[in-house]
Amino acid sequence: MGFLPFGFCILFLFFFCSVQAQQAYIGQGTNNCSVTTNSALGYSCNGVNRTCQSYLTFRAQPPFTTVASISTLMGSNPSQLAAINSVPQTATFNTNQLVIVPVTCSCSGQYYQSNTSYVVQPGESFFLIANDTLQGLSTCQAIRNGNSRTTVNIFPGQRLNVPLRCACPTRNQTGQGINYILSYSVTWGDMVSTASSRFDGDTNWTLQANGLTQQSATIFPFTTLLIPLQNPPSSIQTVSPPPPPASPPPPVQPSTPGSSSSKTWVHIIAGVVGGIVATLAIVGIVVYCLRFRRRKVKLEPTGTSSESFEAAEKKSTKNKGEEEPDGFFLERLSSIAHSIQVYTFEEVVAATDNFSPKCLIKGSVYRGKINGDLAAIKKMDGDVTKEINLLNKINHSNLIRLSGVCFNDGNWYLVYEFAANGALSDWIYSSTNGGKALTWPQRIQIAVDVALGLDYLHSFTNPPQVHKDIKAGNVLLDGDFRGKIANLTHARSAEGQDGDFNLTKHIFGTKGYMAPEYLENGLVSTKIDVFAFGVLLLEMITGKEVASLYKEGVDGLSGVVNEVLLSQDGGDNIMGFLDPSMEGNFPLEFAGFVVRLVEGCLKKNPGERPAMNELVQSLSRILTASLSWELSNNISEYRNLRDET
Repeated sequence: MGFLPFGFCILFLFFFCSVQAQQAYIGQGTNNCSVTTNSALGYSCNGVNRTCQSYLTFRAQPPFTTVASISTLMGSNPSQLAAINSVPQTATFNTNQLVIVPVTCSCSGQYYQSNTSYVVQPGESFFLIANDTLQGLSTCQAIRNGNSRTTVNIFPGQRLNVPLRCACPTRNQTGQGINYILSYSVTWGDMVSTASSRFDGDTNWTLQANGLTQQSATIFPFTTLLIPLQNPPSSIQTVSPPPPPASPPPPVQPSTPGSSSSKTWVHIIAGVVGGIVATLAIVGIVVYCLRFRRRKVKLEPTGTSSESFEAAEKKSTKNKGEEEPDGFFLERLSSIAHSIQVYTFEEVVAATDNFSPKCLIKGSVYRGKINGDLAAIKKMDGDVTKEINLLNKINHSNLIRLSGVCFNDGNWYLVYEFAANGALSDWIYSSTNGGKALTWPQRIQIAVDVALGLDYLHSFTNPPQVHKDIKAGNVLLDGDFRGKIANLTHARSAEGQDGDFNLTKHIFGTKGYMAPEYLENGLVSTKIDVFAFGVLLLEMITGKEVASLYKEGVDGLSGVVNEVLLSQDGGDNIMGFLDPSMEGNFPLEFAGFVVRLVEGCLKKNPGERPAMNELVQSLSRILTASLSWELSNNISEYRNLRDET
């Protein structure tokens, strides 16, 4: 009698598993390679069939941008991959283009998987292979489990067996007309509803397939989301949506195609009107500058010093009285730029307590209070109309905001928003920061902020702008330690005639931060900012100024970074390379990933450096994982403290 109920329960459980979701969504379980759960090893083999046609998504990233390279990486048939993406087998995909990868999904033990292999590259770990190279289509736990449970370290040239995450429809899904399961690689900003609708999937079925609910539907980068489909995915569904605006808007409900089209036209009209206003501003400023420059003595700027790692400043020998613009220009500037306030000199004097030494921040920058709000007031001479015009046109939370101007006796006073925590350079150099230190997540957040600001300058201004002097002293931190790029005095267009790169004979910048093609040939492109960002990122994680990072007998900073990546000591060498003030409180896998990003930024060939939008995506993934790592550490510490008491 006892056997029948027991046997019935076994049969019931088997049937129940065959109609429910493949497995609960893995969430942030991919962040800690030392913790192995069933969901991290794969989707349980509970479908109607033990083998089926399945699909993955992959975003083309160098060196995996061709049909051949992606099919090799994913273990997919190249002719099938080309056909489903509607391209020839010789095609090369654009960077970040979504690619559909057809695979055969089969049960291996208790988990579904599609098998491929991968040769380890220098500096890689299980974590980097799973989350960077494979974009979350596998996990570090599954790769380690598939090669040897005792494997701890991997080495360049080693070939690994890689199980890719896939699944087959359950009985419940096939009963609803579901014939295929797509393993969608989640990226930054994705939601279940948008990912599902992109492939004509049903959001409710996608939620059920992943064990999610409407109330708990948060998904994370470098994880997979199972999307049940009635029909195979098509290439038309991989077309990327238009780029987001510079400042992310609040979340909105999914709109109909008609409403989306009308919103697009609103954006276009707003852009045209904004362009007309900006053109009027430029015309007024050009007229002024022509009058201004007729009386100005032009001098060649001084070159950079071979000894100093400080920026070379332009010298001015003007007569102050000769450069005072008339009141008409200031009134015109104020009328054009409604966001720019024109202050009287008396207001500036009162704000800074007559430029009192106690209000001095650094150099010629003073702390002041105007209308009850703190502000940074910078005294400048020379022609600053170019910077004023640029700051007036741009609007991004990671670029310092210009709120007002003043002109008196040949000097300009620019009033900026106040950054409560000062310059990044005051915080990251271990030898000079006075005991102040930033945590690992804070450093990565600031890196994301700077990358977002630069990406805005490079991709969302017309023409694209190059900052030309990215360094720790030109990144300011607000009260929440969010980074803001400052000092756009030397910013210029990245485009020359006919869309070519710009060339200049006037080299300006900070030694150690300047890209070789700019320093040697005067080539100006967005990639010189990428190089400088790589140097900045290197300083941020090592706690050292760029001058002290160079080594005798090593080929530049890229050689220093390559030494770390190629070292046989692996993690130990990276641990010793990073800022000791963090006291080892950082995830080693993520640190290795950041070092690899630095290595890419410092490539001598500018064409081999990543674009800022690629760096934004990579750093955003690291930030998400780092915040999760910090939270799990805090929970562990709390539990240990509770157990001790």
